[in-house]
Amino acid sequence: MQASVTEWLDNTAERYPDKIAMVDEWGKITFAMFRSKSLAIAAEIRRRTIGEHKPVIVFLEKSGRSVVSFLGIAYSRNFYCPIDTDMPVLRVNRILEILQPSAVITTEGLYERFRQFDFHGQILFYENIEENEINEETIIPLSRKAIDTDLLYVLFTSGSTGVPKGVGIRHRSVIDYIDWVTDKFSVCEKDSFGNQAPFYFDNSILDIYSMLKTGATMYIIPKALFAQPVLLLDYLKENCVNIIFWVPSALITIAKRRALKNVDLRKTLRAVLFCGEVMPNKQLNYWREHLPDIIYANLYGPTEITDACTFYQVDRAFQDEEPLPIGRPMKNTEVLLLDKEDFLITSDQMGKIGELCVKGTSLAVGYYNNPKKTSEVFVQNPLQDEYEEKIYRTGDLAWYNEYGELMYSGRKDDQIKYMGHRIELGEIETAVSSFHEVHRCCCFYDESRYRIVLVMESDIELAGSEIRERLQRQIPEYMLPGEIVYLSKLPLNANGKIDRKKLKADMT
Repeated sequence: MQASVTEWLDNTAERYPDKIAMVDEWGKITFAMFRSKSLAIAAEIRRRTIGEHKPVIVFLEKSGRSVVSFLGIAYSRNFYCPIDTDMPVLRVNRILEILQPSAVITTEGLYERFRQFDFHGQILFYENIEENEINEETIIPLSRKAIDTDLLYVLFTSGSTGVPKGVGIRHRSVIDYIDWVTDKFSVCEKDSFGNQAPFYFDNSILDIYSMLKTGATMYIIPKALFAQPVLLLDYLKENCVNIIFWVPSALITIAKRRALKNVDLRKTLRAVLFCGEVMPNKQLNYWREHLPDIIYANLYGPTEITDACTFYQVDRAFQDEEPLPIGRPMKNTEVLLLDKEDFLITSDQMGKIGELCVKGTSLAVGYYNNPKKTSEVFVQNPLQDEYEEKIYRTGDLAWYNEYGELMYSGRKDDQIKYMGHRIELGEIETAVSSFHEVHRCCCFYDESRYRIVLVMESDIELAGSEIRERLQRQIPEYMLPGEIVYLSKLPLNANGKIDRKKLKADMT
């Protein structure tokens, strides 16, 4: 039984040593080069007597070198945490305070930037780590001692109090997830992934480890191309990228610019997967119209359950105003829909909303160095008390449709009580997203003025009366926004999602 993700690299480098593993702005890395450098990094970590099961941060630009470092840390039986090179100093210092890392992998070119942080561990310069045959003799026996409950990585998410939370994920969780992904979507060495997600964002796990397991190639797409849809699609076509797993915002931008009419991807692209936020059917229908014969799949899940726990492979037509299902649980994962009294909502209770909770090996170990926050959401399964069984309370609301599929309904904290009615702001957003003039939208509740605010990204400003008249055909009158704001572009966070907190803070 496989115990560590490093076994994938051992096997893939043996089968396809000269095949390109990764392509970035600086060059290409073969699987043999990938493994050799990773072993060298592991040997250097061991030489520094850092020990095992310790956090090692990676402070590198988004590149193949980052991924090589991740595996080097894994070979040394430690766990990695990527730090974005553009992350604000205050946030980095908060992460360092929580993590107390033993070492950092960076470059001499980035060292001046890194020196501004409050770091007290050892510094390893990537370019100075030497590769030799002794590394394999030293490291492989060590890596064979790994067990699948060892931590692989810690990724930091935003905390409601402003303090980031470090989500710790084990090898077994990633192995289960990638086994499912590669089986479900028939990933093999002939495939090429077009990576969009930053490496500190959990969506990147699918790209990295599917490549590692199968021998597929991962193209690390330059960030600047995502603001230039035609050039982005040209990049996909020229490099024969056939699988993409992006946040919906990236797909929406392409639909907004009608870029698919300029670049024909019918002979190259075979699968479009998305996750991270709601994908409006209006923009998805644009993709389906231009590329009707490829796989489209909506994956759902927070960082705390190893990227995704449910999926819906799009298999029928949807109207623009309809919401897209988040589908059914992945293999070896169980989803519990619990009402406010923690009673189970079953699929025959169509339309009844509950909190989506998850159990299985996909669950994180919790929040690193934060037992209080961990105990709030990683809890005993309330449906039984005979033995310990942890579930993760996602804070997301969902319901079952007539097909027995799960439908996302919004966040518990996005559910407001307004004029005596309970309102899901996501329902308003779904209705507005169906307007052909609207590219993106976001709703929030302004508590100081007791009103629902709708913010829209649109090339055309419609009169508020027209918007409300259209909305009344889809939602009750009490859900109509009290204020409508137009922006030329909605702010996005570093992961490519709408930055709701910034939007609300700027407008209230």
